[in-house]
Amino acid sequence: MHFLALTDEKGRLIWISAARPGRTHDNTAARHDHILAHLRAAGLGALADLGFRGLDNDIRDPVIVTGYTASRTHKLTPGQKDANRVLAVGRAPVEHGFAHLKNWRILTKLRTDPAHATQLLRALLVLTNLEVNR
Repeated sequence: MHFLALTDEKGRLIWISAARPGRTHDNTAARHDHILAHLRAAGLGALADLGFRGLDNDIRDPVIVTGYTASRTHKLTPGQKDANRVLAVGRAPVEHGFAHLKNWRILTKLRTDPAHATQLLRALLVLTNLEVNR
């Protein structure tokens, strides 16, 4: 099962996408949900992992910020390594938000129709936020 989620700067889950088959790529899911258009309309930006590279090609006004990748022929510069560290620090609360959601035992072996999984995920979003706010 694959889903996208948005968190605030403190790691509280704000939104969860519809569930899709696990083989769905992050960029495909983001394009299907029109993430870029919604973020631009709201005047927001997002820190994302490397799975979202190439999604936002607007150099002047990027909405989604991802890190740099190295290859065998292209090593990262010290500045790129520093940028990746800063991005990792900013993304840490996001990962904590996902960790809170994954604490629900039912998600460990969920094998069901994506429509049912979507309803379950959104219910768990509410319950997770209630538990975290307590």
